[in-house]
Amino acid sequence: MIHTGSRGFGHQVCTDYLDVMQKAVRKYNIELPDRELACAPFNSPEARDYLASMRAAANYAWANRQCITHWVKECFMKILNTGPKSIGMNLVYDVAHNIAKVEEHIINNKKIKVVVHRKGATRAFPPGHPELPDVYKHTGQPVIIPGDMGRASFVLLGTEKGMKESFGSTCHGAGRVMSRHQAIRQAKGRSIWKEMEEKGIIVMATGRSTLAEEMPEAYKDVSQVVEVVNNAGLSKKVARLRPMGVIKG
Repeated sequence: MIHTGSRGFGHQVCTDYLDVMQKAVRKYNIELPDRELACAPFNSPEARDYLASMRAAANYAWANRQCITHWVKECFMKILNTGPKSIGMNLVYDVAHNIAKVEEHIINNKKIKVVVHRKGATRAFPPGHPELPDVYKHTGQPVIIPGDMGRASFVLLGTEKGMKESFGSTCHGAGRVMSRHQAIRQAKGRSIWKEMEEKGIIVMATGRSTLAEEMPEAYKDVSQVVEVVNNAGLSKKVARLRPMGVIKG
């Protein structure tokens, strides 16, 4: 499992367009229940510019994952002294999170075209959905939920109930319980990489603060989060993955 995105690029797009959207709310006289729901009409210049920037960030993220996937395969081939055909490493699924998609959903018994902006969430379409590739038409969309570097990650499948109750969406991770600054303070005096090594997990990072920000305690227990998702019927649990190696940029 490779979990990476557009890094600072996506963050910058978000920062830039929050200001643009807050001005658009006043410009188009939009009433909001919460100021953080800042938005603009879909056909407005502000919305078109935002979507173009967001798609550029998503394209960067896809290219990033493709490059990393290629290098991972090269490493396995080198260590096992084998070729690409015999290694049997095929991409199962590549999916974005934190992205806006134009979709059709049933609202008040009517099929309506809407923009679903999944922030902290990922698509989880059910079996038979027309936008799924043929290989997953009968199972539903693979839902990849990465956990923290010390515990687990999960693969689930989208469900019909999730389509009705959450616009075909499921969480894309466990979610933080500490801010990055809090985690760095909590990790003071500890050796996070040694703690991971004792669990059989190999960790590489650009610095101590990077590991501290991402230490397991900084996140909710993903197993509990996935259990809630599974029991609520938003997605169906399929596989639990245990971390062996983690690289943090």
